[in-house]
Amino acid sequence: MNQIKTKCLIIGSGPAGYTAAIYTTRANLSPVLYEGPLPGGQLTQTTEVENFPGYPNGITGPEMMNDIREQAKRFGADMRQGQIIDIDLSTRPFVAHATDDTEIVADTVIISTGASARYLGLLDEQRFKGMGVSACATCDGFFYRKKRVAVVGGGDTACEDALYLSGIAKQVYLIVRRDVFRASKVMQQRVMEKENIEVLFNTNTIGLIGDEYLEGARLVEHRGTAHEREYEIEIDGFFLAIGHQPNTSLVDKWIDLDEQGYIKVAGNTTHTNVAGVFAAGDVADPRYRQAITAAGSGCKAALDVERFLMEN
Repeated sequence: MNQIKTKCLIIGSGPAGYTAAIYTTRANLSPVLYEGPLPGGQLTQTTEVENFPGYPNGITGPEMMNDIREQAKRFGADMRQGQIIDIDLSTRPFVAHATDDTEIVADTVIISTGASARYLGLLDEQRFKGMGVSACATCDGFFYRKKRVAVVGGGDTACEDALYLSGIAKQVYLIVRRDVFRASKVMQQRVMEKENIEVLFNTNTIGLIGDEYLEGARLVEHRGTAHEREYEIEIDGFFLAIGHQPNTSLVDKWIDLDEQGYIKVAGNTTHTNVAGVFAAGDVADPRYRQAITAAGSGCKAALDVERFLMEN
């Protein structure tokens, strides 16, 4: 087994990990970054990105992630394909093991493993991902101006997404599998008052329709009852709002998590409960989950690492 030592190990890529690599490299910390199972993160599965500063004409998700990655490489970041499969955060320096049979001994660790959107599990979701299916209304809603879209979910996030899309799209269907919302009363009222939002209670999605792009959804109402009814709706966009799962299984033995499973950080910093371990990006952000906020937290984590090493 090959062993390497580093002042900073960055676990995960995406805007947070790559930005942390840029800053820690420029600070002469010689970071080692393992990109994880999806190099570049969730944005590599997004077609157009138009809300990230610096790209006035927009850019595809994979292109933008490659640009940030190349910027980190230009400064000398040690970027490695593969995953960290085990780590001991009980004592410093920390010891991690990767899929490339490398043992990494690190003075500090930045966790930027992201969060994965929950999907319904339909085969059609993967078929139309980026071609009508999205898990981020604020990222992709703009592309459905004056079109018909559907949002799946019954909580505050689903209501927020439906309200956001109602200002862009011509028609919004809110598909709720139960006969009531889980959302707050205020959010429920706002949704019900919007003329172009139609709430479909007691409804499940059983399939998506289309050739190259999404054209519609197959729904079932009152499934499993005497009133069961299947029907189709015409839509151009299908937005999942049934939650995200933060990717914390590698570190949940050591790191404090909130009730949703996201990493807790101290105040307005990226410090976790383990000294020398920092969290950046969606893995510690249940609220915003945007590329720009992830990049900003990657910068913060790198600066926190630099200060921690100076003080210790």
